[in-house]
Amino acid sequence: MQRNLIALALASGMLLLSGAALAADLRDRANAVFDPIPDGIPEIADNPVTPDKVHLGRMLFMDPRLSASGLISCNTCHNLGTGGDDNVPVSVGHRWQKGPRNAPTVLNAVFNVDQFWDGRADDLKAQAKGPVQAGVEMANTPENVEMALRSMPEYVALFGRAFPGEKQATTFDNMARAIEAFEATLVTPASPFDRFLNGEDAALDAREKQGLALFMDKGCITCHNGVNIGGNSYFRFGLVESPGADILPPGDKGRQAVTMAESDAYVFRVAPLRNVALTAPYFHSGAVWDLERAVSVMASVQLGVELSDDEAGAIVAFLDALTGEAPRVEYPILPPETADTPRPRF
Repeated sequence: MQRNLIALALASGMLLLSGAALAADLRDRANAVFDPIPDGIPEIADNPVTPDKVHLGRMLFMDPRLSASGLISCNTCHNLGTGGDDNVPVSVGHRWQKGPRNAPTVLNAVFNVDQFWDGRADDLKAQAKGPVQAGVEMANTPENVEMALRSMPEYVALFGRAFPGEKQATTFDNMARAIEAFEATLVTPASPFDRFLNGEDAALDAREKQGLALFMDKGCITCHNGVNIGGNSYFRFGLVESPGADILPPGDKGRQAVTMAESDAYVFRVAPLRNVALTAPYFHSGAVWDLERAVSVMASVQLGVELSDDEAGAIVAFLDALTGEAPRVEYPILPPETADTPRPRF
């Protein structure tokens, strides 16, 4: 009897050792492809992130008076309470106009190589200027934004502290720099996947580990890699076969409109997958609401692979493990208007 118990204990120990070895091997493979979200606030070229700049950027991000109507803020389409996007197929902007593409999440956007689906903005400050001026979004002008901000003494003082030494600190460019600094803080560390990459075997359960292995073995890592699990490269949507027009609208040729190169037709920036479980609907068209279906579509049209329901489900389990700790953002009390503040235009 005692011999049997000893044998069972040894066998259990070997199984545990085997499980640890398998986890270590999977981690080594994953660490060769992915990076955990680093500690601290990422650095931004030519725009040092300071507390005063972040404080101002948070207010501007939430202020609807950057829009012509006084109704639409950055947070309207990139809602920090709902995964950093608006969870609708395409955003609704000025005078109820619909935008052409699904709003990407602002969370972890600082890690993307470029901004927007077509990469037309080099960085977050360039991105911040786009929606403010887009006729279907906030429909405002730099001149009107500056007039509004300079009409409120509290904003003038905040810009002076955020950009000390500048003769006229309250500018459209500095508005974008402040928003960029704030957005650099919107990172989501400590996801189960990050903890696994950093050595915590039990951070992923067996199903999530199966999904991670499939994600790598099936070839998803060709496009989805690095710290943001994507967002760092461009690929044609439909490498193997084109998805239907309901998913890939034929009139939107993606990056070709930026580069004017025929080879960039239907090329888009690879979607970053951090917190993807929170950001339905999916793709630049916002045409697919179910993450398992999105995974199956991508496997088919990008890799030429047909996933079983079990395989797609396992990959979704892994993707669920990419949800990190959301930043805690207190909604600010914004400066009051004055008699000189431009009135809303509808």
